[in-house]
Amino acid sequence: MGPGPGLSAYNSVSQLLTDLWWSIADTARHLAMPNLDPAERSRGQAELEQGLADADVLTYYLSHPGRQAAATLRALAVPETYLELSREAERIGRGLIGDVKVSAAVTGVEAPPVDEPEAAVDRRPRFDVLVVADLSEAERTKIAGELRAIRRPEDPFVYDVVAVPSFVDAMVAVLVNPWIQAVVVRPDFRGRSALDLTLLDDLVPALDVPDIEYFTAAERARILARAVRDARPELDLYLVEQASVEHLATEIGRDFDSVFLQQEDVLDLHLTILRGVGKRYRTPFYSALLQYARMPAGVFHALPVSRGNSVVHSPWIHDLANFYGLNLFLAETSATSGGLDSLLEPHGPIKEAQDLAARAFGSRRTYFVTNGTSTADKIVTQSLVAPGDVVLVDRNCHKSHHYAQVMAGSHVAYLDGYSLDAYAMYGAIPLADIKRTLLAYRREGRLDKVRMISLTNCTFDGVVYDVQRVMTECLAIKPDLVFLWDEAWFAFARFHPVYRHRTAMASADAIAARLGTAEYRAEYEAHREQIQGMTDEELVNEPLLPDPDRVRIRAYATHSTHKTLTSLRQGSMIHVYDDDFSRRSEEAYMTHTSTSPNYQILASLDIGRRQVELEGFELVLRQVELAMTLRDRIAGHPLLSKYFRVLASSDLIPDPYRPSGREDPLHIGPVAMEQAWRTDEFVLDPCRLTIEISATGIDGDTFKHRHLMDRWGIQVNKTTRNTVLAMTNIGTTRSAAAQLLRALIGIAEELEDGVAQLAPEQRQAFDLEVDSLAHDHPPLPDFSRFHAAFRADPEGATATCASRTTWPTARSSASS
Repeated sequence: MGPGPGLSAYNSVSQLLTDLWWSIADTARHLAMPNLDPAERSRGQAELEQGLADADVLTYYLSHPGRQAAATLRALAVPETYLELSREAERIGRGLIGDVKVSAAVTGVEAPPVDEPEAAVDRRPRFDVLVVADLSEAERTKIAGELRAIRRPEDPFVYDVVAVPSFVDAMVAVLVNPWIQAVVVRPDFRGRSALDLTLLDDLVPALDVPDIEYFTAAERARILARAVRDARPELDLYLVEQASVEHLATEIGRDFDSVFLQQEDVLDLHLTILRGVGKRYRTPFYSALLQYARMPAGVFHALPVSRGNSVVHSPWIHDLANFYGLNLFLAETSATSGGLDSLLEPHGPIKEAQDLAARAFGSRRTYFVTNGTSTADKIVTQSLVAPGDVVLVDRNCHKSHHYAQVMAGSHVAYLDGYSLDAYAMYGAIPLADIKRTLLAYRREGRLDKVRMISLTNCTFDGVVYDVQRVMTECLAIKPDLVFLWDEAWFAFARFHPVYRHRTAMASADAIAARLGTAEYRAEYEAHREQIQGMTDEELVNEPLLPDPDRVRIRAYATHSTHKTLTSLRQGSMIHVYDDDFSRRSEEAYMTHTSTSPNYQILASLDIGRRQVELEGFELVLRQVELAMTLRDRIAGHPLLSKYFRVLASSDLIPDPYRPSGREDPLHIGPVAMEQAWRTDEFVLDPCRLTIEISATGIDGDTFKHRHLMDRWGIQVNKTTRNTVLAMTNIGTTRSAAAQLLRALIGIAEELEDGVAQLAPEQRQAFDLEVDSLAHDHPPLPDFSRFHAAFRADPEGATATCASRTTWPTARSSASS
């Protein structure tokens, strides 16, 4: 069974679901027409049946539109009520298009319709609880009724229940239903689903289904818990059993947040579910600042703008308060008392907020930074690198890394990414080049001088490393190597199950877990025997394994939270996963951090963390979906595709680094994307749309400023000679995507009309300009160098064991 009537390949379940309702509505409306040809009526009825069958599958995992909605449509699928069926399907479709979650109560009764007055709508946050148990329909209704009966008006949140009977159904649910916040497991669930899930083949990765029936209750519960944690680590997990809860609590308790006895703990379960979501909802510093702003205070300290005193009473600048609002000034203070905290020595709400961020991003420690990732990079470098240490650095990194090395007094071995001359940009650093450099240092007896490697993940143009593989193989050569991953544009990646495994913190945790197993130790011993006697060049091409007895995992990631998640500008974070963490890092933090940090930025980091823990999965899914929709529309529109082309993986990543062999997995669907991300050395972030514009005859800088920005109000981030880079984020709306498409169509239409009216000699000049942009690729510019005063070797000597040069040079890069 494939997609429903008239439905093509999809990038997300929400996209499929939305189109499905409209397809059902159109088909039912057509069937309601009188005097329809019998053959056409037969085809329409078959299409309607297929659409309703698809709706049965999709709604099985959602509270809205849930199973009751699908049943209602089926009841209307008779000739007498085709028009009513069409209207009902349209109503559901409108609710989804409007991004409105009209939650169903646990009884199946829906919340007020989307067009009901706002005052009548319950504004409390809503979410779904997934119950995994082999339940009869009567049992499912009973459990839902019990949970509904103990809900109270004073509860801070409202939830609906989705119940599934099997391991496969549970994993499908957490992958396709972004509203799930908690999972309640009873160990009697089955292994496989009773549904035909062919519809989701291209949208949900194939699941490794264990033979659940052969495991004990504890083993079944543990297997499911770990699978859910891997897919959605932010979810709360609760175990409910009919007996032996004490035994289960001690045996698998750490895989679950709480364990309950089914017969007596319904109220406790309800309250625990709310409390679990409440823990993620907490914003210690934002709440403290909110409370401070509401307190009367006499300010005999710094900041005349505090409480708005120097603004609201002024006849000359009171418009500042009108523009920003009074709350901004009420929350301005230099004090660290009154319920607030010190960023330099946090012990109260700032420390709590940073601890919550560490949990959210999978780090051991997290630090808030209020002056951008440029400063975060300098903090990490200075905390880890001493004068004379060798640091391997991506030559095409952000300028802050070059400056950080100058400040630290390090010796820099630059690593060069592969070049993409056709688009005037660079890619990432091949692992073979990194290994070759480390092995050269080892061969010359200088590996002990190498302290750290600094790489950009993902690159500005969207090339993403296999972080776990890079760290694993580098640690096989130098077991104490420190990694600084500049993830300035990649903070959102933590909250998507495919992206997450290519982030620094997730990779460090995965390596630590793997090295601690007996299976790995046996694998390493066999590997050590295998590589005995290999030359360095042979080792470059051999997958290497580190010695588990010598490895120290030391990984740092810097995030420009404000770039891809919700935060005020310059709000950034440093995430730490370091076996040898020391106070030196905190001293470096104090060296670069203001004693008067911006509390508004700190509060925004706190509340931005709340958002991604509760809805990050949903927001990133939507972000990817919008990006893929833009790619599909540009490629599928005859006029747009004539002048514009969104570069694919095969354009930006050379074949040797794509063993999956897929030309462009992004256009095939999420499953193909996940397979490429699991195997390829480099992959492309689909949210970065590098649009090649050679056919327009307009260079990138002119296209950006004169056409997109000045005429259409479209802001894009970066250009090269023949490309512009557009990127979606969690704040990108469908209207913004439509505006970009409209702008490109408008530009293409003007080009089409203008070229048609060119005189022969003008047409020849235009064709020459197009040909120049498309085929005349000048070499990428030489690198500049830092002033000789910053070089330990003023004569410019180069190292024999590093790539290219050992002292700072700077390649121009976009600002951080």
